[in-house]
Formats: sequence, structure tokens, C-alpha cells
Amino acid sequence: MKNSEPKYWFPAKQYGWGWGPPVAWQGWLVLLAFSALMVAGIFVFPPQRGPLIFMLYTLVLCIALVAVCYLKGEPPAWRWGKK
Repeated sequence: MKNSEPKYWFPAKQYGWGWGPPVAWQGWLVLLAFSALMVAGIFVFPPQRGPLIFMLYTLVLCIALVAVCYLKGEPPAWRWGKK
């Protein structure tokens, strides 16, 4: 029986550098968790009271998201459409 799970969670974009929307449920779960943590950060670290802490929190989440995309996505490279 063939495994129907995609090899990568995040496919490469057709144009430019980076990744497109997820193709696996794990990728969607990562994006959902990232979004939920970003919204929670607004309440836990209000930007009006401590903008530096909120920016640091956001930076850490973004680095974590890029790391997951790098590890579980197609290798990044510049792409100029279909060959």
C-alpha cells in the first residue's frame, strides 16, 4: 500500500524564493499554532505597554516558523516558474 502523505509539508513557491501554502495537515497545524500564538501574544505581551518584548516574541515565533518550513519544506531556491 502506497503512502499518500506528501513528502514535504510546505512546497516551494513557483516564483521567487520561499514556500507556499501547506500541502499536509501537519503544515496546516503549524500555521494554526503560529497564528494562535501570535494572537495570544497580543494579550500576553501588549504592544502598547512593552513594544520591545512584543517584537522579540514575534521575532522568536517567526524564526521558529521559518525553521519548521526549512526542515519540513522543499529545499528553498529561486524559481522562475515551470521549466
